[in-house]
Amino acid sequence: MAEGTPRGRVVRPGARWFSRGALGICVATFFSDVGHELATAVLPLYIGALGLGPAALGAIEGLADLVSALAKLGGGFAGQRLERKVRWTAAGYALTAVGTAALSLVRAPAALAALRALAWAGRGFRSPLRDHLLADEVEPSHYGRIFGLERAADMLGAVVGPLLAVVLVAWGLSAGEIIAWTILPASIPVLAIVLLVRDRPHAPAERAAPRPVEEREGPAALPADYWRLIRAVSVFGASDFSRTFLILLAARALASTPQTAAGFDAAFATGTLTAAVGLYAGHNAVSAVAAALIGRVADRLSKPKLLAAGYALAAVAHAVLILGSHSVPWLVVAIVLSGVYVAAEETLEKATCAVLVPRAARSKAFGILATANSFGDLVSSVGLGLLLAAGLDALAFGLCAVLAACGAILAARVRVPESTRSR
Repeated sequence: MAEGTPRGRVVRPGARWFSRGALGICVATFFSDVGHELATAVLPLYIGALGLGPAALGAIEGLADLVSALAKLGGGFAGQRLERKVRWTAAGYALTAVGTAALSLVRAPAALAALRALAWAGRGFRSPLRDHLLADEVEPSHYGRIFGLERAADMLGAVVGPLLAVVLVAWGLSAGEIIAWTILPASIPVLAIVLLVRDRPHAPAERAAPRPVEEREGPAALPADYWRLIRAVSVFGASDFSRTFLILLAARALASTPQTAAGFDAAFATGTLTAAVGLYAGHNAVSAVAAALIGRVADRLSKPKLLAAGYALAAVAHAVLILGSHSVPWLVVAIVLSGVYVAAEETLEKATCAVLVPRAARSKAFGILATANSFGDLVSSVGLGLLLAAGLDALAFGLCAVLAACGAILAARVRVPESTRSR
């Protein structure tokens, strides 16, 4: 077996690092995020029109994160036994498309929360399966590059989605109508996965071998450094609040005039939310460029150390928000920093996981990783929403900064094999 090749990896002679399957996954990621971010961009406006505020937004997003966490865990463990991951990945994309578009049909907070949770259940279940399929497309020396490219596609979708929302709002469409139209871009990923991605067979040696020790002994059999990564991700995740709050903070800052000093209510009630969505699109553009660059660099350097640097940058971004969450210039600085650290976080967590875990345990490992992230998002989204609603901005972002710094310290302790770096 070649050095750095995980157990069970099917090495295809002459294979390139970017394949038809990788293209299908990147296309699916792009269009799925166009639909998702199109809805997310106008969700604060939609919720505001119902007379709800940041605490309600935090609760809805927090519940969605909780359901997503459970679905990711379920998808990860199911992936250990599913030979045909492609069809289940496509089903997850379909569920997200339907659940998101259906938000436009309801107005009750409970119904909104339920449908958002349904959409995120599909998003969660497909996540470890998609990541397993993507890791199968390349050799370990290119994990950073391929996951960086996939994250860049995600963030490009997150640029197009909000900008499209701005255009549609300018054309006079309501938030509910915009959410309904998300069914179009969100349906394309289903076709991309079904038509372009194929399940890779196990290697002959793996078929003949007894069940791997990872499957016989459960999660405890995963490598020690993998669990160090999970601890770092969990601690950092408690600081990593939903990006929806960036839209809300920007809208509040833009609405802060002597006549509209009521803060979040003014942000919901004025057209400044459109400008805030534009800033959010800028955040995602920065993240798209950063993800592609970070992925390439990560294949030559230590992935955990780069991840630790990304977490540390998040602590700086949160500290900036302590100084000026009501100030547009300070928010722009925080948004740029956030774009870079989000790219590092999402690219390097997955790339590090892929090099630490053998193929036989990969779906399970990605599921646990995604679940740790989602539970962290639940804590941060609900907590931040409550603290902002109480006017405790400095305390909210101070806690986020401390947790991000602790995550950076833990991530720096993770070690990966030197043989997985490209030369």
